Amino acid sequence: MLGLGLGESAIYAIVQLAYRLTDATPLADQTTTLNPSRSDREVFDLIYQVLGIGFSIVPVLLVCFVMWQSARPHLGRLGLDGTRVGRDAGRGILLVLAIGIPGLALYVGGRMLGLFVAVDPAGLDTHWWTVPVLLLSAARASIIEEFVVLGYLFSRLRTLGWGLWPIIIATSVLRASYHLYQGPGAFVGNLAMGLLFGWLFARTGRLLPFLVAHFLIDGIAFVGYPFVAPLLP
Repeated sequence: MLGLGLGESAIYAIVQLAYRLTDATPLADQTTTLNPSRSDREVFDLIYQVLGIGFSIVPVLLVCFVMWQSARPHLGRLGLDGTRVGRDAGRGILLVLAIGIPGLALYVGGRMLGLFVAVDPAGLDTHWWTVPVLLLSAARASIIEEFVVLGYLFSRLRTLGWGLWPIIIATSVLRASYHLYQGPGAFVGNLAMGLLFGWLFARTGRLLPFLVAHFLIDGIAFVGYPFVAPLLP
């Protein structure tokens, strides 16, 4: 399962960090783009973006299928039962406030210390579809990461007899690892986020707050970056 998505991304991120650290250009002077344009022709850029988002969701569909086959009430095991939607969404918004502001401060401080590469969350040219595609990209990241890391892995590792804190730590390290391409600071920030998300998910068993929080954090970063970029170091 991990070899189809996040596990593969973690391996590539580790290799990419090694490449960056051994490059002649200092880490602080390097850049990574999260949503690059895929074609210089607008219509094909849009097609490639939509196809990329669609196919990247396939591992999540496999996770849902595996969970459907293994036990019931299926997604209800993750708290996705259609109840308390408003409360779960509200908790997700609170998580944005708890994580988003410290995360931005960590990024700014990490850039000053040379622990982050310069991250451009929105490399797309300006088209009528740019904002919707960026929001779909944020939804993709939220769905893939939270369904696999919190949903599937928590369930699977419990089945294998793992204890709660080993599961939280292992999934947090995985979450941090596939962000290493952004620099060592990204590992620290996402490790802290993973520990918090894992602990809260273990207490509540409800996935929706984390889906909402992750979507909002990425969506605000992707769409709002051009407005705040001039203020960043």
